Amino acid sequence: MAIHIDPPTAEGNTLTTQVSPTGATARFFSGAPLEVQYDVDVGAVPESILVIPALAHVCPVAWATGTDVTVERVDAEFAAAIADVRTAMCDMYDFLEGGEVHAGAVVGAQMSEVDTDRSDVGSDSRDENGPAGVTEAETTGDGPSDRDGNGEGDGDHHRAGLLFTGGVDSTCSYVRHREEAPTLISIRGWTISPSARDDDHWHHLLERTNTFAAECGLETAFVESNMLSFLDHPMLLAHFKRHVDGGWYSSVGHGLGLLGLCAPMARARGLDDLYIAATHWEGIDLEWGSRPDIDDAVRWRGTRCHHDAYDLTRQERLDVIAEYVRTTAPNLELQTCNVRMDGNCGTCEKCYRTAVGLRLSGLDPVSHGYEFVDGDYDEIRAALESGRWILGEDEYHMWADIRERARETDPRSTAEAEFFSWLETADLASLVDSSRSPLHHRLLRAGARHTPHALYARLYPAWAVAKAGYRRLTPSR
Repeated sequence: MAIHIDPPTAEGNTLTTQVSPTGATARFFSGAPLEVQYDVDVGAVPESILVIPALAHVCPVAWATGTDVTVERVDAEFAAAIADVRTAMCDMYDFLEGGEVHAGAVVGAQMSEVDTDRSDVGSDSRDENGPAGVTEAETTGDGPSDRDGNGEGDGDHHRAGLLFTGGVDSTCSYVRHREEAPTLISIRGWTISPSARDDDHWHHLLERTNTFAAECGLETAFVESNMLSFLDHPMLLAHFKRHVDGGWYSSVGHGLGLLGLCAPMARARGLDDLYIAATHWEGIDLEWGSRPDIDDAVRWRGTRCHHDAYDLTRQERLDVIAEYVRTTAPNLELQTCNVRMDGNCGTCEKCYRTAVGLRLSGLDPVSHGYEFVDGDYDEIRAALESGRWILGEDEYHMWADIRERARETDPRSTAEAEFFSWLETADLASLVDSSRSPLHHRLLRAGARHTPHALYARLYPAWAVAKAGYRRLTPSR
């Protein structure tokens, strides 16, 4: 088995990369090329950087199946990053088998890694036959590392980017790095699909991000991709769901995938640092696709990536936001809803959890995007006790974090005091255990695992409809 990535083509703002899997790995790809739309021209970006989005999405699938990946050219720093990320992921997940990336040219490295004949860039071994001192500029005709999209130098001006949704985590990361005036980067293709039915959701995110950026004097960047439909996500779930707590992309792929998707845009814009907000925090060792040992390892020539605010719990991130509200942005509104993109529904688990957290940080949720009254505490308790909300291990830790803060907080009302008292003794772990996925979803996954690929390909439309009932776990960024 092998997966070959063809040389990508970039025309203006559009990047297209064809991937050709063989053998059993073919069932994990839809057959469509990976397509990415940027809001900046990436035509001048070298091939060794343009291939990064495809590699970032293909490699975790290859590691899950023990498959090698072949590519014509790759940036040397990203090649090293892939090796580091593979080690981190294989340490995290026992089911990952590993696999090598074989490149015709590793561009921009020292003599043991440059323009070798079929280098194994994902291996610990090095080919010692490459020429010394070859830089990317010499091999691709590209300009110096400090540049804009046309290769023109940008001097010593430092530029940063931040993956941004307007949620708790990404807003906290903005507050922490606001002195760097980061470009706010919003991505369509995961929680908002590229299909026409999600156009309204995407437009709401565009409007919210542009409004926030304008108020803060920031630039924005928008990326759209078919990265989930390029992969056969239902089949990945069918084979590997039993190993992960959530979807394939959330549990395995999204740290490397989202950062890698930004590489051509970061190169064109001359971004030196790229931040992705942490979902979890120190002391929570969950299997999750975005962690410090993954995100901090990702880099390519000119850009380093950072897993941000891992030193803060979710409640402490709300404290950072609360201080920013009190000193700078009294009308700040958050967007965390799992149901709506044009505001918060106020009644889903994530909305309620955020509203309670805002109260615990000394803010009125009503002033920051959440219609919340004391009577809602009874709704939260009822939903948790009845198993109405499907919770994962991450939500368990977030509610436990709320409980810890509630122990230190004087309740504002009788209803709040009663909820805090219940929360103190609630068996949160049992609430998570009661929220397993429905039996018919497990049966669908089992059926897909054992269906021959040729038959599955014909049945794919029916499976795609059936899988629509799956819950899409989204990070609280």
